[in-house]
Amino acid sequence: MTEWSAAGKRVLLTGATDGIGLAAAEVLAARGAQLAIVARDDAKASRAVARIVAAGGSGTAVDVLMADLASQASVRRLASQVLGRFPRVDVLVNNAGAVNRTRRLTEDGIELTWAVNHLAPFLLSSLLLERLCQSAPARVVTTTSDAHKGAKIPFDDSGAEHPHRGFRRYGETKLANILFTVELARRLDGTGVTANCFHPGLVASGFNLNNGTLMRAGMRLVRPFSRSPAEGADTLVWLADSAAVADEQGGYFVDRRRTTPSRAAQDPEAARRLWELSEAQTSASAG
Repeated sequence: MTEWSAAGKRVLLTGATDGIGLAAAEVLAARGAQLAIVARDDAKASRAVARIVAAGGSGTAVDVLMADLASQASVRRLASQVLGRFPRVDVLVNNAGAVNRTRRLTEDGIELTWAVNHLAPFLLSSLLLERLCQSAPARVVTTTSDAHKGAKIPFDDSGAEHPHRGFRRYGETKLANILFTVELARRLDGTGVTANCFHPGLVASGFNLNNGTLMRAGMRLVRPFSRSPAEGADTLVWLADSAAVADEQGGYFVDRRRTTPSRAAQDPEAARRLWELSEAQTSASAG
C-alpha cells in the first residue's frame, strides 16, 4: 500500500462554499491539508473560510479563487491562477454541480447543466493535468451521483435541444462524470496520478433550491430522510486522504466501497467518444 495523507498537501476544491464541499474542506483542514477553494460569491466564500479556519485551528490558511464555472473563460483564468500561485496540486476535487429545471445556455452557447457539471471539471482537470503529474503521487476526485443510472450520453443531442427535463439532464451529466473518470484514469496510467469518483448519497444541503417553489418543497420533504453534509462528504474525504485508495484507479465509490455503476458507465468506447466531444466543446486537449 502506498503511503499517503492529506496533511501538508495542496488540495483544490470546487463547490466548497456549501454542502458536502464545505464539510469536506472542514475535515481536510483539521487534518492539515493546504486548502484552496473555488467560489463564485464573495460573501459565501467569506463564510466558508471562517468555518474552515475554525475547523482547522490556529495557523490554518485558506486560499480563495473566484470563478464562474459556467464560463470557459473563467475556468481558464482559474487554472492560470492555480498554476501561477501553487507549485504543487496534490488533490483536485471536482465537486461543484447543479440541476436546472429549464434549459439555459451559457455565454459559450453550452447548455448550463452540462457546462457546470461536466465541461467545467473536464476543462479544469485538463488544464491542471501537467501540474498534477509533476506533483505525483496526486489525485483527482470527482463527485457524481447514482442519478446516472438509466441515463445515456445524448451524443446526437449534446445541446439538450429536445424537450428539456431537468433531472434527466442532471443524470446525463452524472453519467458523464463517471465516463470522464474512466477515460482520465486510462490516460493517467503510469503517471502516479489517480482519478476516482463517488456518489455521496441524498444529502440535506442547498442543492436544487434554485428551481422554484415546487422543487424547494420537494427537497424539504425528503430532508428528514437525507444525510447531513458531513455524512455525504465522508467518501470524498476518504478518497482525498486515505492511503487505502492510493492505488485505486478509475473507480466509482459509494460509502467507501468500490461499486459497479450502470452498464452505460462501463462503456470504454462511450468514454473515449465523450472525451473527444468534450475536447471539441472546450477546444481543450488533455493528452
